[in-house]
Amino acid sequence: MIRTTVDRSKDVQINSLSPEAARLKFRTQGYTGPTSGYCDGALQCNLIVLPEPLAQPFERYCLSNPLPCPLVAHAPSAHGGFEALGKGLDIRTDLPLYNIINGDSVVGQVPDLLSHWQADLHAFAIGCSFTFERALINAGITIRHIEEQKTVPMFRTDIETTRSGPFGGPMVVSMRPIQVSDVNRVKEICQAFPHAHGAPIHIGDPGEIGISDVMHPDWGDPVEVKAGEVPVFWGCGVTSQMAVLQAKPEIAFSHAPGAMLITDWPETPPSDYASTFSPTTNPTQF
Repeated sequence: MIRTTVDRSKDVQINSLSPEAARLKFRTQGYTGPTSGYCDGALQCNLIVLPEPLAQPFERYCLSNPLPCPLVAHAPSAHGGFEALGKGLDIRTDLPLYNIINGDSVVGQVPDLLSHWQADLHAFAIGCSFTFERALINAGITIRHIEEQKTVPMFRTDIETTRSGPFGGPMVVSMRPIQVSDVNRVKEICQAFPHAHGAPIHIGDPGEIGISDVMHPDWGDPVEVKAGEVPVFWGCGVTSQMAVLQAKPEIAFSHAPGAMLITDWPETPPSDYASTFSPTTNPTQF
């Protein structure tokens, strides 16, 4: 189990930087912590990087499981590029921290992938809940892990995802305590962001989805569910990492929990957003 400790010691007002400037800061290893709350208005994504033989089965896995794994973009990345998502973006260097995956284990974390890169690798950008979090905050909804400068708590559930080739396994969810009186408004707001997990998949008793204790997350940090609140659960991009571990690749990479890919794209989808990003229309051309 990997737990991410929030490190704000090198955070020099990243939330006030442009996405391009933030990526440059990550590239020079000036910050290795979580990106929640940073670069107001910019779409953030999970990252999975796989060798070419696994690329198409993984794309099908994402398309079959759109709630936890909403596929934003997929590109062959022989040079580490993903430039359509951000000016000058280099997928090898422009996230704060990366996981190294070997077989069914995360074997380490590194600040860049330069020494690990291979010409046949494919990169996948998968929607992230940080997108709807800002919409909730703008609507006056309290997001406790952001207030407390923690990484959102994430849990393995007993909900099985739809398998594709070697990829499968349980759905992972993120949890946020929400005032009972705000639940319907939260659902309505999040439905507008299908590229970022959409509406919650479960509200209330965590035991109904196989979670024994919300104060002991599998990833991230615990946050208290206070009186008058209910735990609300969303599909989480860590599901894709669990699926990769099930596939047992010789080598693969992902973002470290909470340390996301920040793009130049707006989090609020324009009218043509779906056609722009739809993986079913042109998934590999970027």
